[in-house]
Amino acid sequence: MDQTLDASAASRSQQRSLAARMPTGAKVFLILSTALLPLAIIALFASFRTTQIADEGARAALRIASAESARKIGIELIGDMTALRVALNALDADKADAPSCARAQGVFAPQAASGSQFAISDEAGRLICGTPLPSSLAVAPSGKSSITTRVISGRGVTLAIRGASGQTQAEAFFPVGFLAKTAKPSEFAPDYEAQLLGGDDALTLFDLPPREVLERRGTLRIGLGLGDLTLQTRARSAPITSPVLIAMLLPIVMWAAAASIAWFIVDRLLIRPLRRLNASVAAFTPGEEINPGAITSLPAQEIRELGDTFRAISRTVVEHEAGLAEGLVRQTKLTREVHHRVKNNLQVISSLINFHARGARSAEASAAYASIQRRVDALAVVHRHHFAELEVNRGLALRSVLGDLASNIRATAPEGSAKLSIALDIAPVLATQDIAIAVSFLTTEIIELSMTSNPSAPIRITVRDGETPDRAVLRVVSPGLIQTDDLQVLVEERYGRVIEGLSRQLRSKLHYDPFVGAYEIALAITGRD
Repeated sequence: MDQTLDASAASRSQQRSLAARMPTGAKVFLILSTALLPLAIIALFASFRTTQIADEGARAALRIASAESARKIGIELIGDMTALRVALNALDADKADAPSCARAQGVFAPQAASGSQFAISDEAGRLICGTPLPSSLAVAPSGKSSITTRVISGRGVTLAIRGASGQTQAEAFFPVGFLAKTAKPSEFAPDYEAQLLGGDDALTLFDLPPREVLERRGTLRIGLGLGDLTLQTRARSAPITSPVLIAMLLPIVMWAAAASIAWFIVDRLLIRPLRRLNASVAAFTPGEEINPGAITSLPAQEIRELGDTFRAISRTVVEHEAGLAEGLVRQTKLTREVHHRVKNNLQVISSLINFHARGARSAEASAAYASIQRRVDALAVVHRHHFAELEVNRGLALRSVLGDLASNIRATAPEGSAKLSIALDIAPVLATQDIAIAVSFLTTEIIELSMTSNPSAPIRITVRDGETPDRAVLRVVSPGLIQTDDLQVLVEERYGRVIEGLSRQLRSKLHYDPFVGAYEIALAITGRD
């Protein structure tokens, strides 16, 4: 007895363990399948059988009524047109054949009270027999033997035929009241709608009341054998009965049951655990470890595994953050050391050039050393400002760069340019290091060209906004840059190639105004200071 209980308990424990390991999606699928299968089977058979029986009865009744209506209309119209064809053939031989005309009038006499009328005319349109049709009802025959039809919405149908010789033609108009009376079934038939279709027009013989909300209708079309005339009928399908209503409500009940069961299962197994896990993750701060202990006892195995994964990730993040912080400190120190050494090296180079310039034996050598020193100073100015802006990475302020550059040039200017005047009007724009270096070198070369051409000429440097927000315009103006023969020689032999190369580095065309003495070029900027 004890062994049996132990085996049963072990079996239940194994089943619970298997259910706990089963994915949540499989659990939802099995529960929904078991709960909704009986309802699905009942709804399928009830709706299928009810709809089948109702539709078969409605189709049978509509088919019988439509066939009888089409037959009666076809017999009446074909008979009348046959009488007209006989009269036409007789009048083709003798247009004064009064008996043929009288027979045609006798055929249409019983229908005259309902508004039916006919007209026989010759090929010139002169009336031979009958009553002329108004132009709104007339139709021209299209062939010698075929019947031409015209459906006039709300009024009736006009048929036309031409005689065998083509010398005579006949038209007959049948009003809607006459056609509706003719088409009415002789025996009991369910209410239905009938329309005569021809071309793009439709003539309603009798209609059904407006369609109700739950009403269904069946449609049937039958050709009359007269041109393109077709009888279209519609009848109500079987009314909504209890079986049909049950069949319609069962899917709603199934949906409600499925939605309720799915919500309950998903809420218990997924939503609540995910909300708790989300709260734990949202409260996580770098350096701490996520503790999803509150959700480890829930039945969803995937949620438990997800919580363990988040905890492992938080541990890894803590370890990596410590390593990244240490590496960032080392990298910052190394970068500052590199910039410091570059700046010192540029200062050493500038000092060496200045030392050699003092020991030069000629004025030309001293001027050459000073020119080289100004270019090294231009690079040092850009590097110094780049290192200052490195922390925020906004770009270099051209106002500060060009201001320091002008100060260095005035400090190292030759004796003839000791009182050199450099005016600045710089917009607060920012540029990348590459653009700033090219601008500094280009400005230095143009100022060197002006000082060489006219040492005492004042210089004005401006930077203004360009045509677009990402462009600015650099302009250097000086009387020393006005076109002369000496200036042309300096440009061709010494400065021209350097200035042109720097303008290509800026990826823009350098404009020169020889009458004003101005160089102008567009620059790419990163923003405004």
